[in-house]
Amino acid sequence: MSARIGIDLGGTKIEAIALDEDGRETFRQRIASPRGDYDATILAIRDLVLSADAAVGEPGLVGVGIPGAISPATGLVKNANSTWLIGKPLHVDLERALKRPVRIANDANCFALSEATDGAAADARVVFGAILGTGTGGGVVIDGRVLIGANAIAGEWGHNQLPWPEADESPGPACYCGRRGCIETFLSGPAFERDHVAHAGRDVATADIVAQAEAGNAQALASLARYEERLARALAHVVNLLDPDVIVLGGGMSNTARLYTSVPKLWGAWIFCDRVDTRLVRNAHGDSSGVRGAARLWPAQVPDT
Repeated sequence: MSARIGIDLGGTKIEAIALDEDGRETFRQRIASPRGDYDATILAIRDLVLSADAAVGEPGLVGVGIPGAISPATGLVKNANSTWLIGKPLHVDLERALKRPVRIANDANCFALSEATDGAAADARVVFGAILGTGTGGGVVIDGRVLIGANAIAGEWGHNQLPWPEADESPGPACYCGRRGCIETFLSGPAFERDHVAHAGRDVATADIVAQAEAGNAQALASLARYEERLARALAHVVNLLDPDVIVLGGGMSNTARLYTSVPKLWGAWIFCDRVDTRLVRNAHGDSSGVRGAARLWPAQVPDT
């Protein structure tokens, strides 16, 4: 088997891709996720993989990115914001349904792997991928390999407390994980919108807030400035811990162009160094990074056994 098939299992969509030995895309399909239905999710992934097999003319090596992790202790899904996956033997069930080995990783790890391989952080030794979307996740790639960690939570940046909180940020908003003040409750797309409502009194979509800021609207500019300062603090924490060569942003908020100039101007106030050489960059593959990284959980060449 030489074709590599990636599956990006999201809360609203499931996407499949096939890459050949040279990393070229040979198949792509996207369907709606069967929200709340675990059995239907297994069948949907099976059908996508079989369609990819047919397109490439052989059974492919399957990698799956999920919005959570497989617990090393139980083998069951944990920490998934697609809550119908929690506590399920996803790895076992997928291998049974597909009749082949399957590799599974957190979707943020897949994003980071894709961008570190042939994306915005290609050839960088240490890469942190931060997803700023419906949730806020992170993944770490070192020397081209995903760092999983002893507890399978390496890079779980979004469920640390927002560092150096201001008085009005503590204890912070409630998070689905059961705590308050998590980075996710400040830096996800929905959190950005909620913050704008709280200060401006109007419910405005993220893209519209950014557009209004670009047009000079004072309230939108203030909301974006708060977001940038919080992102700078949160990423400064990452730099102090990991010291990455490159930080790549993904998710809907990553489309905000001014983040890449504003945040590096701010983060030095919290980074424990006299000069910061870490680069903050926008992803190269957009929302395809996750599925491309899932395919790359397998090497291009797998020795025969």
